Amino acid sequence: MGKIYLIDVTNRDGVQTAKLGLSKLQKTMINLYLNKMGVSQSEFGFPTTHHESRYLQANLELVKMGVLKPIRLEGWVRATVPDVEAAFRMVPDIKHLNLSLSTSNQMIEGKFRGSKKKSDIVKMMVEAVRAARGCGAESIGVNAEDASRTEIDFLIEFGLAARDNGADRIRYCDTLGYDNPFTIYDTVSKLANSVGLPIELHCHNDLGMAVANSIAGAKGVIDGGQDAYINTTVNGIGERAGNADLLAVILAVTKSKGFARGYCLGSPVNLSMSWKLAKFASYAFGVPIPINQPGVGANAFAHASGIHADGVLKDPDNYELYNFKELGRGDPEEVETGREICTGEYGGISGFRHVLNEIMGASAVSFTSTEEAQEILELVRYANVEAQKPLVEDELRFIYDYPKIARILLTLRPLDY
Repeated sequence: MGKIYLIDVTNRDGVQTAKLGLSKLQKTMINLYLNKMGVSQSEFGFPTTHHESRYLQANLELVKMGVLKPIRLEGWVRATVPDVEAAFRMVPDIKHLNLSLSTSNQMIEGKFRGSKKKSDIVKMMVEAVRAARGCGAESIGVNAEDASRTEIDFLIEFGLAARDNGADRIRYCDTLGYDNPFTIYDTVSKLANSVGLPIELHCHNDLGMAVANSIAGAKGVIDGGQDAYINTTVNGIGERAGNADLLAVILAVTKSKGFARGYCLGSPVNLSMSWKLAKFASYAFGVPIPINQPGVGANAFAHASGIHADGVLKDPDNYELYNFKELGRGDPEEVETGREICTGEYGGISGFRHVLNEIMGASAVSFTSTEEAQEILELVRYANVEAQKPLVEDELRFIYDYPKIARILLTLRPLDY
């Protein structure tokens, strides 16, 4: 039987959400949390976008240092030879790419305005795959945008051409959330069986079925004889109505009725990171976690009905499918109501030392000189300027532990390319 793997696309699709965004340090923290959680891969950005290049290089340096392992970091580019070549020119150490191209009649006619035929789409994709392999890509995914509105015969033709020219996976994109669990199962099971490659499921939530479609799609891919890769975002944040929520997908795979007996994750997941990751993403994006969000919503483990309260007090399994402690929840949240020293873009060295001592303990904080302390404080100031909000403890720890990487993340060079 095939397995299910997770590719989180928060740092690519999530940050494309209208009116939202993340700083480069915040994107790095997302990658660190995903790695600790056991997510197989992060689509960490756009290697052809100039303001992303230093961030991407810094995260690949963290891979070399062993800080971001075993997670794979994958870049997203359009499936054109110039974009592929630009990706390797701007981010030479990149090893994993996803090449994206529209495949539906709607997109071919509506986006390309008659300038492309289906044969041109296949040709562009093949040339891009060959270019990526020639540049040294270790893994290549081919992205069929708007796959759910693409005829199955053309999807199979597209997938076979990708396979025969060196692609490792096909990404089936339900770009508009058009599928339902029954249609996606039928389509991707045929696609997997016919193409003989692992299939990614990239589902949007326009009709409220992103998680259900991802699970049904994964079953279809495995029944078709291949491994399934589910694309997720943290808290479901994504374009329009969002993407498949990372935690909800994991819970559905591991906790839903009988599913995990035949369709299980290919690598272990540390669910105890769920609460920390969801809270950080909520804070960084500035988007509150919905009260009814699976696992991490304020009411996910709240019981008011007398019958429910009585039942859960007698045995939590009466009214809870999983325990809050599994998700890293349960510790009280403290709010400072007295004196509070913050460190920000206008902070000084005394306040900075105090905050670090509070976080790490006085014995754990040491600087070789006042100059070193001042340099790290300056990085913290710049990080606050970029994020326009106070840094969380883990961000301060990161800057303290990896000041050289932080310097790269915080350095922007407009028009310097």
